Amino acid sequence: MNLDSPRTGTALPLSVPRRLGLRSESGRIAFTLCLLAASAAAHAHTEEVTAGGFVSGLLHPVTGIDHLLAMVAVGIWGAVLGAPLLWALPIVFPLLMVGGGMLGIAGMPLPFVEGGIALSVLLLGLAILAAWRAPVAVAVALVAAFGVLHGHAHGTELPASASPAAYSTGFVLATGALHLAGIGLGELRRLPRGAAVIRAIGAAMAVAGSWMLVTKLA
Repeated sequence: MNLDSPRTGTALPLSVPRRLGLRSESGRIAFTLCLLAASAAAHAHTEEVTAGGFVSGLLHPVTGIDHLLAMVAVGIWGAVLGAPLLWALPIVFPLLMVGGGMLGIAGMPLPFVEGGIALSVLLLGLAILAAWRAPVAVAVALVAAFGVLHGHAHGTELPASASPAAYSTGFVLATGALHLAGIGLGELRRLPRGAAVIRAIGAAMAVAGSWMLVTKLA
């Protein structure tokens, strides 16, 4: 009589359970069930790590006020600038953020990350406040640099038990949602006094960014 291995599906010789002292039929059945349970537990653990990494990545941008404000600000500024930057900025930021995240996960250091993140909130807030019509290349370069810094911070804060791929997917999706929220806020400029509301939001972001920067440098 042979018993199937739960890992490979190949025959498990009777000699294995017998060597363990399992000579009865019930003992051999119990041995097989234990192997099946161990295989299922390992599979469940893998799924748990993946799911946990995704949720961690999804929550990370919205639980840090600096990340949240910067990502919403990118969407607002894109809406203020209009096409093609309306969609270019919310695409460039996550793409470069993934690159920065890979650097962070790999443990490669970047200078001035935390201060740079605070500075991104300050400068984006000022750009919204001033309704700055930046040239396309300048706007893309700024947002790309900010994306790398934010991504690096995400990557270095990857939980030890999380799947890097799932974690990255989570924070990219959350970032996209925050950009869309910012674009929606930016559309308020079309309403009566909407432009003033947008400028007030930019001013509040600039104040928050200034406070964060002072805190980081202190």
